[in-house]
Amino acid sequence: MDYQAFFKASLDSLREDGNYRVFADLQRKRGNFPKACHTSERGEDDVTIWCSNDYLGMGQHPDVLEAMHHAIDTVGAGAGGTRNISGTTHQHVLLEQEMADLHGKEAALLFTSGYVSNWAALGTLASKIPGCIVFSDALNHASMIEGIRHSRAAKVLWKHNDLEDLEAKLAAADPDAPKLIAFESVYSMDGDIAPIKEICDLADKYGAMTYLDEVHAVGLYGPRGGGIAEREGLMDRLTVIEGTLGKAFGVVGGYIAASTELCDFVRSFASGFIFTTALPPAVAAGARASVQHLKRSNAERDSQKERVAKVRAGLDAMGIPHVENPSHIIPVMVGDAVKCKFLSDTLMQEYGIYIQPINYPTVPKGTERLRITPSPVHTDADIEHLLGALEELWVQCEIARIPMAAQ
Repeated sequence: MDYQAFFKASLDSLREDGNYRVFADLQRKRGNFPKACHTSERGEDDVTIWCSNDYLGMGQHPDVLEAMHHAIDTVGAGAGGTRNISGTTHQHVLLEQEMADLHGKEAALLFTSGYVSNWAALGTLASKIPGCIVFSDALNHASMIEGIRHSRAAKVLWKHNDLEDLEAKLAAADPDAPKLIAFESVYSMDGDIAPIKEICDLADKYGAMTYLDEVHAVGLYGPRGGGIAEREGLMDRLTVIEGTLGKAFGVVGGYIAASTELCDFVRSFASGFIFTTALPPAVAAGARASVQHLKRSNAERDSQKERVAKVRAGLDAMGIPHVENPSHIIPVMVGDAVKCKFLSDTLMQEYGIYIQPINYPTVPKGTERLRITPSPVHTDADIEHLLGALEELWVQCEIARIPMAAQ
């Protein structure tokens, strides 16, 4: 077999379909986010980032940077190994206590990323609990899907956010079998929100555990940034709450929060935890500072809501289609992979606006989109520039609009 030819043909096919991913070489400007420097064959250009998951700009917050500098100055760079051998530092212990407190749980356990926390925790729970059946929302993240697949446990897919379908499948299962319902709070591509209370009601009725992924909600919702479950007063009803430190908290890492016994169980049996080098202490210190700040400050959350509303209103006024949802995520619908990539490229090259195209397989074919995430640090001028650029490109590309009567 000609391996290189196979690789090339596969990549060429992606390019022809408009689904080939190109990484933008960006350097964020400290203290001036969302501004960044984009390096390309044309040289260096200033751009404004409109698709970051650093939803609140905490990756640039002075408290976070100070905590990271202090940790580096006092304990150095790396953790020194896996948590089991030599990598558990005081910064890790303090951060786990902070996350447990945030979610009203007895304990928390850190991982190197949100992906790893889902893969390791779901994979361990589903594989180690004898006869466990996992009921997985059809739109769950790839990390959850991989964790469930890795467990080799029985898996039952239920239609996205469909309570009737979930109950029918719970009722059809062996009443004596252990059950785990896995779902997300805010779904990252459409920005819709799960009916958490009703899912918990079904879990109680059918004797199931609940596993809630709050990665796109922690820091952003609730009086202390505990997520949708905190906002709705439901944290105590969830068996496991999983989150990330790499989005609204602005650093990197993942975690679960649950009972002491469950966290200790995962710590003791999850290969994705046992055999992985621990997060650097400076990262843990920065994350803790971010969590602490957002526990006591609503200014960032309030400002973000206002920015999101302003962008949505501008899109509505122009008839540019976007998915209506109750979250901070604005999916601007294009519906064509080639046009979506063209829009992204042109926004970057001609307008200094960076929005990565979201194409298949991240979303189904025909639902390609630009995923916009306004933040507290986007100015009125940034918003006006974005809306003006989209207006011009919508005309140039002859993309359908929403009639005013339908808005």
